[in-house]
Amino acid sequence: MNRAIIFAPNWLGDAVMALPAIADVRRGSPRATIAIAARQNVAPLFGMVPGIDEVITLVDGVEKGVGSVGSDPAFDTAILLPNSFHAAVIARRAGIPERWGYRTAWRGLLLTRAVDRAPAGIHQVDYYQHLVRALGFPSGPSEPHLDVSPEVRAAAARTLEQAGWDGRAPLVVLAPGAAYGGSRRWAPESFAALARELAGDGVRPVLIGSAIDAPTGCAIESALGDSTVVVNLIGRTDLSTLAGVLANASALVANDSGAMHLGAAIGTPVTALFGPTDERVTGPRAALSSRSQPVVLTHPVWCSPCRLRECPIGHACMRGIALDAVAGAVRRTL
Repeated sequence: MNRAIIFAPNWLGDAVMALPAIADVRRGSPRATIAIAARQNVAPLFGMVPGIDEVITLVDGVEKGVGSVGSDPAFDTAILLPNSFHAAVIARRAGIPERWGYRTAWRGLLLTRAVDRAPAGIHQVDYYQHLVRALGFPSGPSEPHLDVSPEVRAAAARTLEQAGWDGRAPLVVLAPGAAYGGSRRWAPESFAALARELAGDGVRPVLIGSAIDAPTGCAIESALGDSTVVVNLIGRTDLSTLAGVLANASALVANDSGAMHLGAAIGTPVTALFGPTDERVTGPRAALSSRSQPVVLTHPVWCSPCRLRECPIGHACMRGIALDAVAGAVRRTL
């Protein structure tokens, strides 16, 4: 393997959980050139990953830059971390002679090395590492890790100050969104109550999220009224700035989301709220540099983990996570 391309998972959280497997490939092939192919929403992540020689952005599934049939292939090996049939098709159309991945989604005939899927129920980090280990790359540390440069951290601090941070108060970042669906979200009223509690301790709450989380941010600010001031950065950060904000923060409170995994990989102490998903499979893993291990809070109910996008019966798993438990966990990390 001289010039390899690794196809990254499509979601931010999954991409972060794939970092240990990518590090295994890098460590096992020190002289190879390694590129990452990733969708637009996660491609900037890999600019913060040491050992990556090139990042190729896949736009609407178009494999520009990967190579094309009929020309000399740009890469001799493709490692497919996503299970999708489409990822295998892209690699095949690009004329990459070696195509390695899990034997899933009817794509076995498109692969030159097809690995049987890992056992069900293992953590997603271990799932990716199982694949590359089966391909001959010994497993190293299983904790995702990201380097946030001083320049990115400083730029994020300026963004925070422009949004109202005084540069001195400890920051606790609140990530009230979750891309998968509403069932993963703690209620906006609960996040508002948490912001009010923490502000009383002299902490400045910061709201983060994508543009689709803007209504949730408005609901939180409306519930707070004029009593508590928050820094609302929802929809105002790209991935690099978001990483810098998390690097400046003293703690992060998040639903099961990409922001949760990003913060853990950066080393920000994380309090994670889980309901319809299984924390044993997608729970945060702290970077070795983290000041504390992640705290995962749940409220056990008979129907969890259901993995449904929306709850049809009252959302007891998330409504049952008590404000006192969340505030207490954050205060311990502070």
